[in-house]
Amino acid sequence: MTEEVIKLSEADRQFKYELSHVPEIENLMLCMQCGTCTADCPVARFSGAYRPLKILRMVLLGLKSDVLSAGELWLCASCYTCTDRCPRGVRFSSLLRMLRNIAVEEGYIPDGFRELAFNILETGYAYEISESRMKRREAAGLPPLPKANPRKLARLAEIAGFLKKAKKKDGGK
Repeated sequence: MTEEVIKLSEADRQFKYELSHVPEIENLMLCMQCGTCTADCPVARFSGAYRPLKILRMVLLGLKSDVLSAGELWLCASCYTCTDRCPRGVRFSSLLRMLRNIAVEEGYIPDGFRELAFNILETGYAYEISESRMKRREAAGLPPLPKANPRKLARLAEIAGFLKKAKKKDGGK
């Protein structure tokens, strides 16, 4: 097992201060590194990679690019257990949501999420719904799925600036 060297000279020392001015994240620096967030996290129980405390440490050390590019940011189930159980009132769920927003702003979007976003923009649904599935729904007496309006979604994404931030890697949309 190799240990990764952290170069604090490359750290963004203002990162934690910038985040601590965001509503719901103002208690960020009260974290005492107790590990309750990770110990109680249902995702961490089943994932060797996802550790809320590790993400918190990276933020507090100013490892901005490392934390924003970490795939672990996208593993959280947003159950708020970490927030509910934190003895210091650190709202990790809110921090994670903000980190994801900043990651998207800076172009760090995992391919799977990028693909889902473009599926929604193109079809109105996260996943392609096959004709056979539609027929099974009809045979089961289920109502048809609501019609999506991808044009409106695309316009909203354009207004929000999403299309510029989430360009497909192959130069498409």
